Amino acid sequence: MKQQRIVNAEPSGELVIQTVAMPKDANAYGDTFGGWLVSQMDVGGAVLAHQRAQNRVTTVAIDQMVFLKPVYIGDLVSCYASIQKTGHSSIAISIQVWAQRMRYGSFDQVAEGVFTFVAIDEEGHPKTVDW
Repeated sequence: MKQQRIVNAEPSGELVIQTVAMPKDANAYGDTFGGWLVSQMDVGGAVLAHQRAQNRVTTVAIDQMVFLKPVYIGDLVSCYASIQKTGHSSIAISIQVWAQRMRYGSFDQVAEGVFTFVAIDEEGHPKTVDW
């Protein structure tokens, strides 16, 4: 029996980034590229990780990534992030992406993922931080 995924009714976490999907971000059919959306999620997750660490951070893993619905040109894309787990130098951030469909007036969850960031020192080595 196939498990059906339950999509959240509203965003959870802190709003960390918003942008509008533009034609340069999309394919010939008007759907944004998955890599563009992952990039927005990475930037949004890094915002929260940096705020918490008060230190330079870098992405070390995408532990989970699910595309739920397409993002279209003109959609207002919002990334919401929350801390899932912390370690000595690492932090796992859960990220939800929502799209406000400007043409249709709807607000849909379009993706989610878990990104892991590590605090690093000036030489790029992991650095222990108090999250």
